[in-house]
Amino acid sequence: MPLRRSPGATTSASPTSRCKQRHGEANGPPGPLSCRAVTLHLVRHAAAGDRSRWNGDDLERPLNERGRLQAESLADFFTDTPIRAVWSSMATRCSQTVAPLAARHERTVELQRELTEGARPNELLELMRAEALIDGDLVMCSHGDLIPKVLNRLIREGMSVIGGRGCERGSVWTLEVRGRDIVSGTYTATP
Repeated sequence: MPLRRSPGATTSASPTSRCKQRHGEANGPPGPLSCRAVTLHLVRHAAAGDRSRWNGDDLERPLNERGRLQAESLADFFTDTPIRAVWSSMATRCSQTVAPLAARHERTVELQRELTEGARPNELLELMRAEALIDGDLVMCSHGDLIPKVLNRLIREGMSVIGGRGCERGSVWTLEVRGRDIVSGTYTATP
């Protein structure tokens, strides 16, 4: 099941080509922050079934069959993207969403409490801005309560949105970074 890209969306390019697209080759050597090749990919966990039918701790609720297919689709989506790290909320459904992607890129899924359901948006934004200073693409899997709050704050701060908007299960927001500023976001819906 391939992911659908929003109109106007492009595949994540290599760090070098993203730099050339942003600044052009004629600009000479980049300054320390002028050409950082950083993209943050904010993923909502894939389908995990009905919360009300799960008897255990909600953090342990796993993906259902549809969610497992979405997780494989996400791994396919990121095949040509050079991923430096894969982060997940503490919830099993999040770590299972990005596990196939992490395996294909030979990365370990790192659990981050700032991505967990009920976390404070400002703590996640602070973490994202700190990561924006490190070259490379970072995939972060979180929840439907937190992602819209973070995106709304970024939009209020001036982030432009390319294409559509949404936050369905298994979807991806690709956030382009310049310095410590998240300057644009592109939404990719799930099948």
